Amino acid sequence: MAETRPDDPTLDPALAGAGSGGSIRLVLVVALALVGAVVSLLLLGRDRADPWIIGLLTVLAVIGVFALFAFASGLLRFGMPDARDELARRVVDGAAEGVAIVDPLGRILYSNPRYRDITGADGVEDLRPVERLFTSDPDASEAVYRLAQGVREGKSLVEEVRVPGAAGEPVRWLKLGARPTGGAGRGARSAIWTVADLTRERERQENAFLELQHAIDYLDHAPAGFFSAAPGGAIHYINATLVDWLGYDLAEFGPGGLTVAELVPGPAAALLTGLIPTPGSVRTEVIDLDLRRKNGQTLPVRLWHRVAFASDGTAGASRTLVVNRSREDNAADPLRAAEVRFARFFHNSPVAIATIDREGRVAQANAMFARLFGGFEAGDRRSIAELVAGPSRTALAGAVATALEGKPGGAVDIALAGEGTRSARFYVAPVEDGDAASEAAIVYAVETTEQRALEAQFAQSQKMQAVGQLAGGVAHDFNNVLTAIIGYSDLLLANSRPTDPSFQDVMQIKQNANRAAGLVRQLLAFSRQQTLRPQVLNLGDVMSDLTMLLRRLIGETVKLEVKEGRELWPVKADLNQFEQVIVNLAVNARDAMPDGGTLSIRTANVPAAESARYAGAELQATDHVLVEVEDSGTGIPPAILDKIFEPFFSTKEVGKGTGLGLSTVYGIVKQTGGTLQVESEVGKGTLFRVFLPRHIPEPDAPTAKAPEAPAKAADLTGRGTLLLVEDEEAVRAFAARALASRGYNVLEAASGVEAMEVMAERGADVELVLSDVVMPEMDGPSLLKELRAAHPDIKVIFMSGYAEEAFARNLPEGADFGFLPKPFTLKQLIETVKTTLGRDG
Repeated sequence: MAETRPDDPTLDPALAGAGSGGSIRLVLVVALALVGAVVSLLLLGRDRADPWIIGLLTVLAVIGVFALFAFASGLLRFGMPDARDELARRVVDGAAEGVAIVDPLGRILYSNPRYRDITGADGVEDLRPVERLFTSDPDASEAVYRLAQGVREGKSLVEEVRVPGAAGEPVRWLKLGARPTGGAGRGARSAIWTVADLTRERERQENAFLELQHAIDYLDHAPAGFFSAAPGGAIHYINATLVDWLGYDLAEFGPGGLTVAELVPGPAAALLTGLIPTPGSVRTEVIDLDLRRKNGQTLPVRLWHRVAFASDGTAGASRTLVVNRSREDNAADPLRAAEVRFARFFHNSPVAIATIDREGRVAQANAMFARLFGGFEAGDRRSIAELVAGPSRTALAGAVATALEGKPGGAVDIALAGEGTRSARFYVAPVEDGDAASEAAIVYAVETTEQRALEAQFAQSQKMQAVGQLAGGVAHDFNNVLTAIIGYSDLLLANSRPTDPSFQDVMQIKQNANRAAGLVRQLLAFSRQQTLRPQVLNLGDVMSDLTMLLRRLIGETVKLEVKEGRELWPVKADLNQFEQVIVNLAVNARDAMPDGGTLSIRTANVPAAESARYAGAELQATDHVLVEVEDSGTGIPPAILDKIFEPFFSTKEVGKGTGLGLSTVYGIVKQTGGTLQVESEVGKGTLFRVFLPRHIPEPDAPTAKAPEAPAKAADLTGRGTLLLVEDEEAVRAFAARALASRGYNVLEAASGVEAMEVMAERGADVELVLSDVVMPEMDGPSLLKELRAAHPDIKVIFMSGYAEEAFARNLPEGADFGFLPKPFTLKQLIETVKTTLGRDG
């Protein structure tokens, strides 16, 4: 109803006759106007007429004419009733709730019949405003006060009050409402009060509640268990009978209490929470399984599990009836006891089991089968072929067809349907004594997803190891060849002048041999056979030093963002090699962003407890320091992701890359004891993670000082007898010639055995032995052991393309020897020999 003004005469019963009174006033005004007009005309005809009287009568005539005109046009009303007001009066009079209009002084201007009925007023004299009705009841008075206060503040409020009845009368429930009518600001004002009787509605609610309480009491103490659970498994209600069977306290099943997974052990929970959505239907399943008691023991039960699905497939709360099957009468009924044991075995089996009919539809399945295939019920009658991926259906259909002929279907590796790359191994066996219509074959399935992933990782690791061994062997042979090329180039350059026609040609030979030596070093890095010089590093300082170099490398079109973690743990690594790792990854990222992008490098500590977050990296449960290199480039296709660390594998154009950048990164990280992980998405970018183990120094270990580089000898000539042991003839010839040209007496041997023979004859004269590491018959470490046994103080230098650590583990602990990595130049050979002998000339 529209807001009504308290001074509206149509709502005041005392003004009910305002319509007729208005008509009388209209007649009087018109009559007065006509009389004034007539008298004025008569007086105008007389000579002695008073002009003031004539003027007054004329004014009356004008007012009468104006009143007639205003009334005719609707501008002036004389209390005539409006049809809309009459309609409003009728609506309010027929309202189901009482209505009263009260002025600022608390006087009732209007009330409808229902108000008088509810308040018990016999007539107008008994009418009282709501504010004076409940003065004897403190609770009701307080509610009325809040309503009146709301009216004074310009608010509309509603309150429900309980009103005690008089002697012998029942309690009543009333809903009181009040709202102001017009005006602004705070203070006394007219108001519309409403009163509704809620007694019958309250009685119905209380009766329904009592009935519900009786039903709950009955359900709580029923001879069967009952529980209701949300689709996620949270138990909303459980009766006292089931709580008693399980040995719990009923309070443990309140909000945030137990879940279905805690009551149903193993995969059997999938039978309850994994029902396949069927829009607009109600599913009921009969399930035999074991519940877990609080003390860990099992309780065999049969469930009638009922779930209703909405039209969109959303599952509602379950309703599950539980029958205890562990009663003592099982002993007297062997068949029932056997059924309980079978249900326990069937649903607790770690193997997925299902029976299929002759059409290949699943007739019955256990809990593991439901969990493996994301929800299944026997009533689905789905074909077994629907559970596997399309390409695998032919192989499974063949195995099923064989089993239906009464022959073993054998084992079939199958890709499962759905997202991801899940797989399983199926075994199909015929059923000889079952119901041929519903049980023609039994299907056993074991998920092999994790096994396949481990097999792929192992195969990849084996392949990388094999490629690494091959690369290391090739690098060793190349080092011998390059040593000879570089050495003989040095001999030619030593005997030539810059003005000779062949000087530049020899320089080109040496420069290209050095380039080849760089490639060989990358191969050795991949095979983890290069020489490392590890030291304790703070990666924050290393990254700060590298930032400027990286900005120059990646160019202006790529934005570099470096975010360093706080208080990074120290790591132990070769500084130069670690910088090579970051540079190679940055260059690769730059090439993946031809149109520009963002290169982000982040460092952080990874505590042992957080290692599980990086499951794909297979981290050991120890502390690591993480370096992430991420680009926003083109990404790496999944088909080649497993090949990116292989030597010489490259997607770049010919001449724009060697294919050794990432293989070098892989080898350096692995040789340092770290782990490398890569994630990539085509069109979005690639993320490389480098995990390096945290270095924890021993408490009593002295601080190692960086070794001072020995001063290089200015005079490269020398004297003394040297034994040169090298199985590669070209290297041996070059080294012997180079040493002899500097004043040394060189004895040669092509193997370790031959070297021992020379030492037997000339051992007293030999001051230094230069030996290759890998040789036939007797390798370098074995030769050192034999030499030190007869000549404890003899000095030894090993020459090798392999890392020093690769053969040092085969030497006695604390063995003293020098090391000259291949390929080496003439100058490096002479300096190493002279430094080891400790002579200046």
